[in-house]
Amino acid sequence: MKENQELRIDFVEGSVAHRLRFGGGRGQPLAKAMGLTDGRTPTMVDATAGLGRDAFLLASLGAQVTLIERSEKMHALLADGLARAAAEGGELAEIIGRMTLRLGDAKDLLPQLEADSVLVDPMHPERKKSALVKLELRQVRDIVGEDDNALELMQVALEHARKRVVLKWPVKADSIPGLKPFSHQILGKTTRYDVFMNG
Repeated sequence: MKENQELRIDFVEGSVAHRLRFGGGRGQPLAKAMGLTDGRTPTMVDATAGLGRDAFLLASLGAQVTLIERSEKMHALLADGLARAAAEGGELAEIIGRMTLRLGDAKDLLPQLEADSVLVDPMHPERKKSALVKLELRQVRDIVGEDDNALELMQVALEHARKRVVLKWPVKADSIPGLKPFSHQILGKTTRYDVFMNG
């Protein structure tokens, strides 16, 4: 992706399509963190939809996923990407059919929704000593802005998720100050999933 290229969300080709074909199914860390097992398919909310890739992965594994995006521009990009993928028909249309996109602040919308599992993936702290974050993610940060209310969003999610809340966070980053201890973690190479069980 070139430096001056407009951000475009694509569920048909590229890394998303590759992950769909070769990702490893329900054994992937995100799927395990969200409670997808051979016998269970929880209903889910992705409270910070962004590029929509996590929600697409979860929907590709059979979950009904509501995506919440607060930025009107990012919401429009997502809607465009979802429409183009649905128009492909077949498996892609089936996956998109399990995804529902909502515009708004997740803190306001979560109390209106019923979900077993809620995923929260706030803008991560900027890394001081690493190479520049990938261009796409820098573009998302430019559109969406910083997340200065991640703790508040987590607390709302914990109040309203029936079974679990999953915080997606850089593997070496400190936890969000003021957040209660997680129940368990699932670690990836650069990302970890802090799982907070409810009930």
